[in-house]
Amino acid sequence: MNLSIIAAFAYGVLAIVGGIIGYIQARSKVSLLSGSISGLLLVFAAFFQLQGQNWGSILALIVTAVLVVVFAVRLAKTRKFMPAGLMTILGMLALAVMVSQMVALR
Repeated sequence: MNLSIIAAFAYGVLAIVGGIIGYIQARSKVSLLSGSISGLLLVFAAFFQLQGQNWGSILALIVTAVLVVVFAVRLAKTRKFMPAGLMTILGMLALAVMVSQMVALR
């Protein structure tokens, strides 16, 4: 198991938990739905990477990159660090790990 799988799984779980917290605190169904969908996509991508499917790492990269952009835009709009700033930083970290693992494996 490489770090890319761990990064995709951890960021996916964090997205799911964040969606649940957003629903609990603000009754935001959009937060729950988007957090669940993106988190599950990342968890599935990690699972398929673990099974040796190369497209799992590509899916994880795409979903993570989209989430980083979405949270960066949200951070720019709200100027509040939580949760957009934290998710942007952690997403960039996960993205860096995923890219470095892909480059190292080639």
